[in-house]
Amino acid sequence: MTSNTPRIAFIGFGEAGQAIAIGLRETGVARIAAWDILFPEADGATLKQAAENAGIRVASSAADAVRDADIVIAAVTAASSVEAARSVKDRLAGAPYYLDINSVSPGRKLETEALLGNSARYVDVAIMAPIHPKRHQTPMHLAGPHAAAIAPVLEGLGMKMTMAGPDTGAAAAIKMIRGVIIKGIEALTEECFRAAAKAGVVDEVAASLRNNYPTLDWQKIVDYNIERMANHGIRRAAEMREVADTLRELGIEPLMTEAIVMRQDAMGRIGKRDSVQRTLDTGGAAMLGAVNAAAD
Repeated sequence: MTSNTPRIAFIGFGEAGQAIAIGLRETGVARIAAWDILFPEADGATLKQAAENAGIRVASSAADAVRDADIVIAAVTAASSVEAARSVKDRLAGAPYYLDINSVSPGRKLETEALLGNSARYVDVAIMAPIHPKRHQTPMHLAGPHAAAIAPVLEGLGMKMTMAGPDTGAAAAIKMIRGVIIKGIEALTEECFRAAAKAGVVDEVAASLRNNYPTLDWQKIVDYNIERMANHGIRRAAEMREVADTLRELGIEPLMTEAIVMRQDAMGRIGKRDSVQRTLDTGGAAMLGAVNAAAD
């Protein structure tokens, strides 16, 4: 393998997997394969079409995807991260790099590393910003004993890496712990402004908040945070369960984090309704009204 000719396999072809894979394909990486558990299902048709449109090989199984791969990128749901590794462990040849970009606790990443053993060179990867619009160039943290070796290869592909340290779990710890604030502020925003909308005091609450945070545009924050929760709340709730596990691993009771899980999950379910989806682009009073109506 050289820095510009790796054979890359994606296990999981959802939002993150697609964005990274398509970005790499457009930079000139020729040999990319992808597998997603939805591929055999009707719901997987759009995923397979996205891969085919980008010139990415649609694999027939996880084992087929990783055949002859130099780099495996695992981009599945948080709950499936260990199972994804288990599904390919016995099919890996030549100890490829295994980049675990899943949003899971440090303990879960150590479990996956132990499961793979010498079958792969495991790397703990944390995506540190929304995957769009930068796709494969989204800032990421790397950690683990093989992180320093793979970093120059990834940088040669245009990826933006920061070393979190030689210990597996260090990148995950940063991602998980910051999630308390990132996804917590989203949940607080939703709870605060849904109440403000019901009370008819949205503008007044926003004006009052500007007294404390004069540099923030609260209308934009409300629109952005609620849209993110509506479209991604269920997945973000799963990530926050991993955050809760991270805090427990550190001996901290995740009281606030457990509440964030409930808010993210509830908003994610509400956000699936057509009445809410139609208002997400416009935001403002229409969005808050639709969310409150759907929740009642």
